[in-house]
Parts: sequence; structure tokens; C-alpha cells
Amino acid sequence: MKAIYLDNAATTPILPEVISLITEVMQNTYGNPSSTHHIGRKSKALVETARKNIAKQFNVGANEIVFTAGGSEADNLILKNAVDNLNVTTIITSKIEHHAVLHTVEFIAKNKKINVIYVNVNELGGIDYNHLETLLKADNTKKLVSLMYVNNEIGNLLNVELVSNLCIENNAYFHSDAVQAIGHFNIDMQKTPIDFFAASAHKFHGPKGVGFAYIKNGIGIQPLLLGGEQERGARAGTENVHSILGMEKALQIAYSNLEEETTIIKELKFYFIQQLKQEFKGVEFNGFSEDKEKSSYLILNVRFPKEYAMLLFSLDIKGIAVSGGSACQSGSNKGSHVLNTILNEEDAIKTSVRFSFSKFNTKEEVDTVITVLQDLIV
Repeated sequence: MKAIYLDNAATTPILPEVISLITEVMQNTYGNPSSTHHIGRKSKALVETARKNIAKQFNVGANEIVFTAGGSEADNLILKNAVDNLNVTTIITSKIEHHAVLHTVEFIAKNKKINVIYVNVNELGGIDYNHLETLLKADNTKKLVSLMYVNNEIGNLLNVELVSNLCIENNAYFHSDAVQAIGHFNIDMQKTPIDFFAASAHKFHGPKGVGFAYIKNGIGIQPLLLGGEQERGARAGTENVHSILGMEKALQIAYSNLEEETTIIKELKFYFIQQLKQEFKGVEFNGFSEDKEKSSYLILNVRFPKEYAMLLFSLDIKGIAVSGGSACQSGSNKGSHVLNTILNEEDAIKTSVRFSFSKFNTKEEVDTVITVLQDLIV
């Protein structure tokens, strides 16, 4: 059977156009962007053009984009810089953030004199915005709020505008891990001000190992990596030229036909929901992933009525690639920290599967998955 890939929240297939461009750049634009000769200057010019084009997409300045090795590095750079360079002493986050945020915050708290506070979430993973406001007003310490734009496991959408306004009103910085949003949602930083966000190319059909941090103009930054003055002193190391240009290409393609592709994928997701409800009694959906307005159109987290210990393995044997939570958790026997946080004990032991979609998925694939599940869910 032909493989069916429904784990796009973990990573997406690289577009053929992106592969072609990367190959061409690797062959023809091999200069070090820091070199002063014409071959180096050519690479530098292409990198800076890519920076300008990426910045333009989000209505920000090119000097506000710092290229990184991916979303995790971008999160680390932003969070550690906020404490070391911006005098932040209180970080407000949630217990359902990506580990790139949670583990970084835990590390900072262990090694620095800062206070970490977790905002309440409900049984669907929804942020308690009233509690967030209370935390922001609690004292006069310098605060940073770090909340995901889109939750990578349950697909919940953050009310970014509300959080932004609360942070502005209370003189707090706002950071968002936007890895699951960039390339899939229109984001205008002039309409919804955010101080920092992180992005990763492989989530929108670009190459792995490259991403960027958005750092609002006027906010000082100290590098995590030392050794050179690349990225205007924000990150040492020779720029990954071919991957940066591949990321720019993937982002341009993602936004060139976003509205139409969003409609198609959204229809596919809700067709899948309809079929699951029709064929499997007692099936439920974690977080807001069933909600058309409160969840990403790309992610559906399905909770089956009991535990099926070998379900993921059995689906894989049938050629269907999905996830039991976050792929970043693979190899761990702890399960999903997100689901463990929001589900009661009875529901937490039931089998949950994350299906995540892209423009390459089809209705025929969904029908095949339903047929396979009918044989496995008994």
C-alpha cells in the first residue's frame, strides 16, 4: 500500500521547487557571506535579500529577523536573552508549551534568580486569560509572557491579539513559539504586536535545520553562539546560505496560495472528523481540535474510547504515519505532557492519535485511514 503521511505537524515534505533551488545554490553560490571578494558578496546579497523578503511577509524590518538553526534555537535565544539582557525576572508560560520553551525556562529558573509562573489552562487546553491578567498585574517585576501561537499537539489557537494587548497594558514582553503558525496563517506584526516569535522552515515544506527569530526593533540582544559577528552580532557562525534561500522560497510559496489551500485542508480535516464520528462510537477530540474557529486547520488530536496499545505501530505497519502526541517525544515512555496536563486520569490512559495534514493529503487517503482503523479499532 502507498504510504500515507499524516504527521505534518512533526515535519513536512520539502517542495520540489525548494529542493531544486537549494541544489542550484549549493552548486553555484558557495561563497562565504563574510568574505569580501565578489563570490562572498554574492552569497551575502542573496542572504540579505531573503531576509528582506521574509521580513516583508510579516510587515517587519529586515533588521528584526535573525536566522537560526530552527525553532528551538530561536526560542532559546529569545528566552535566555530576555533574562540576561532585558532584566526579565518573571516568566509567565503554560504547562502545555513545546519543550523548546518549557525546558529552556526550567533551565533558566535553575541557574538564574527568576520566577516562573504557569498560567491556568482548562480541560481543553484553553488559556485562562483572566488568570493571565491577574498574574501580569500581581507585582511590578519585569515580566515576559511565553505562549504558543498554535499548540503543536492539540492544535489550539492562542488569542494572540488579547495576549498582546494584556502585555502592552502591563508593560510586559510577549514571546510566542509560532512554529506551527508561520506559513499557515497570515501574521501582520503591525496589527498584532508581538515582541518575539520563533519559526522553523521544515514546518512549511522547507528544509530542516534552519529557521529564524523575530526580535522587535529596539530590543537589544546578546548572542547564544560566540565566535563571529554574523547576523549583526546576534549569532556567530557562517550563514547556511542554501537553506536560508530554501526557507525563503518555501515561505513565498506557502503564502502565495494560502487562502485556497487553507479551505481545501480545512474541508479535508472536517470530513475526517465526520467520518470518525460516524464510524467509531465514543470517539472524542482533545483540546479544541474539533472546533473550526479555535483550532489549527492542520491538526486533529483524536481520543479513542479505550486503550489500544499497538495502534500507532499497527498503523505504521499499514503504511500510515501519524503521531501519538508530539514527535519530539518519540522514544519517551512518559507520554504527552500536554495530554497528561489537560486530561483526567480515565481519559489519559485512552489511546490518543495526532493526525496532521498538508496540501498533499487527499480525501482518498482519509477514506483509506478510516478503513484501516475499522479493522484495528474493535
